[in-house]
Amino acid sequence: MKRKNPYSFVISIILLAASGIFPAVMLHQYSNEKFWVTILPVAIFTILALIEIFIAEKNSLKFVAKLNEAVSTAENEVLYYSDSPCVILDISFRVLWCNRKFSNEIIPDYEIFGLNLNEYIPINFKELLISGITKAQYHNNYYEVTSVVIERGDQRLTVVNFNNITEFAELYDEYKRTRPSVLILTIDNYEDVMQNFKESEKAHVAASIETVLEEFMTGTTGVMRKLSQDKFIAVLEEQYLSEIIHSKFQILDKARNITVGEKTNFVTLSIGVGQGASTLEESEVYAKQALDMALGRGGDQAAVKTENGFKFFGGVAKGVEKKSRAKSRIISTAMQELIHNSENVFIMGHRFGDLDSVGSAAALASAVRVIGQEAYAVIDPEKNLAGMLIDKIKKEAPDIIISPDEAVNKFTEESLLIIVDTHNANLIESKHLYNSAKHIVVIDHHRKSVDFIDNAVIFHHEPYASSAAEMVTELIQYFKATTPLSKTFSEALLAGIMLDTKNFIMRTGVRTFEAAAYLRKCGADTVQVKGLFTSSIEAYKEKSFLISHAEIISKCAVVCCEKETDNIRITAPQAADELLGIQNVDASFVIYRTGTTINISARSLGAMNVQVIMEKLGGGGHQTMAAAQLKDTTAEAAKAALIEAINED
Repeated sequence: MKRKNPYSFVISIILLAASGIFPAVMLHQYSNEKFWVTILPVAIFTILALIEIFIAEKNSLKFVAKLNEAVSTAENEVLYYSDSPCVILDISFRVLWCNRKFSNEIIPDYEIFGLNLNEYIPINFKELLISGITKAQYHNNYYEVTSVVIERGDQRLTVVNFNNITEFAELYDEYKRTRPSVLILTIDNYEDVMQNFKESEKAHVAASIETVLEEFMTGTTGVMRKLSQDKFIAVLEEQYLSEIIHSKFQILDKARNITVGEKTNFVTLSIGVGQGASTLEESEVYAKQALDMALGRGGDQAAVKTENGFKFFGGVAKGVEKKSRAKSRIISTAMQELIHNSENVFIMGHRFGDLDSVGSAAALASAVRVIGQEAYAVIDPEKNLAGMLIDKIKKEAPDIIISPDEAVNKFTEESLLIIVDTHNANLIESKHLYNSAKHIVVIDHHRKSVDFIDNAVIFHHEPYASSAAEMVTELIQYFKATTPLSKTFSEALLAGIMLDTKNFIMRTGVRTFEAAAYLRKCGADTVQVKGLFTSSIEAYKEKSFLISHAEIISKCAVVCCEKETDNIRITAPQAADELLGIQNVDASFVIYRTGTTINISARSLGAMNVQVIMEKLGGGGHQTMAAAQLKDTTAEAAKAALIEAINED
């Protein structure tokens, strides 16, 4: 503390002395005796006052020094005998001093003076120095650690105080472990499964399902109630839900193994979980959203919804086909009403459109024109994988295919936008067109991703369908058209079905063949369709080159190609398909470059879910057909990330 002199008091003494000296000087002219009589008391008073000031200041400094010493001693005593453990550390976090509480309770068995505190107690010193507070756990106790930094010259000391919050931490941990979460469980294709059984078998299946669900709840404090024949709701505490998530929902495997006679694997479950919600009501909303996502991805899986997004488990079985086409008829009727109430219709698929995307868009545009409405298929003429099909369509209807820029110029507020073969806004042909649309219809068969289009008037999503072309074929059968679909557009749809089913080998159901039969009835020529799949000799050589450079990693055929070629977008998926013909190969991956992007084309025959693997890399797709795109990386780095994702699966 800086010393302050009593200037005002000194000045007052001086003025008082001057007031006595001045009269004395005046009297000196008349009498020396009177002068000395007057001046002596003033001089004595002034000298005594100055002596008193000096003595008083010295005594006050002594008092302050004694008081400071007493207070410092009291501070040290209070700090040493404080109820909170405390240490003083140097700049290297070595212990210079600790109080009695710290040495007796926290580290009683060690002499830690001069040692690094972090070697004994795991403290995040970076967080502690930045924010002044952190938390630490030591010997089953929890501490709130605070710090104060003291700097004196070149010396820098840190006073660290430990506040024992074990009781609060245990209470908070108990609170978190007992937080309730809502689970909604549904049996996929329950009615379709039951209609194939006898009455006795139906009772056995129902009992087996409920037994599996009862075992699922065994060992927990949760409750489960049956909402309907195929839907259940459960409430579980977080401590049990965490174990279920850690075990990756083994109930999915148990349900899949329900056996009745010689019939197995008919039953699959879909589970929606609302975790981490603030209320039970919010948890139920999360659970419904998660269940919708699980069903949209083909069922036979569990989806966990938190405030941070979704996590998925399972998804081994293929999507369950719905044999009834009632939904398609309802969707078709609603679409026709929207079409007739719109000024014009624009139909687009995903970027770099293939036969399924281009064929579906063009054929649907043709069907809309047949029912009397102006319609266009929006396709980039340069960036697509269906050049031969586009040329064929333009010969019959030159103006039906327009570029994204032309579509933007024609688009109005009363226009209808139909998106086919994708439900992800990041993959569509024209983002500008999408942002301009007020009325949107989505028609897609890919398994539902987190970034789905959520503002569609109609969201027609069937993950069990073979292709968008199959879905469009079903819809246009219910259009009130005066003439059937033309031969060219029938072949365009059939080409899309054949592409996604690998010539009716993969992902085919009863409705797939019914759609193909309808297209054949409309005049589709399978020989002409086969011609759309032909490629040049250069492309064939390139595909052979990719296949010849494949290596087998964990039952996966992996090809890594850094060089970019003109036909790589076409030959890479074809090479991935061909690689599935190798023995002991469950999945194939072709890595290739286009510009600054590394692409991965993934295929499987169902033994491995390539969709899950691609989602780990930011992509998506189907269980048997998926892809991913990685920005600003190399093919070798993408390969390393792919192998890591495969090994995690």
